[in-house]
Amino acid sequence: MGPFLATLAYFVAAGVIVLVGIIVFEWITTQYKDWKEIEEGNAAVALSVGGKIIGISVILMFSILENASIPSTMIWGAFGVVLQIIVYFLFEWLTRTFSVQTKLKEGNVAVGIISMSISIGLGLVIGASIT
Repeated sequence: MGPFLATLAYFVAAGVIVLVGIIVFEWITTQYKDWKEIEEGNAAVALSVGGKIIGISVILMFSILENASIPSTMIWGAFGVVLQIIVYFLFEWLTRTFSVQTKLKEGNVAVGIISMSISIGLGLVIGASIT
């Protein structure tokens, strides 16, 4: 497969993984709908969602750099989504003095930044472990 066709194939595969990840996060976020909050200008939710997109994309980047096949990249991407979900629930559980979802819905940008940072940081760690 030539480089242009390979790039297109990886682009489509990555798009599918990111889209599935975002859909799953939309399902597990029970107190609000991500895209409705973003449409209404909720920066905290936008930061959180953006962090998830970047975190998943970083995992996909490392996978593309390390693996020679699209299926292996999709497997690593799916694994990254699962780990992002686990950390999402751990973050909610570890912040016992407040609900992350409630604070994001309220527009608490500080919580949005921490959520984004966790997602990106996790993406970097998972990505580094692939290589």
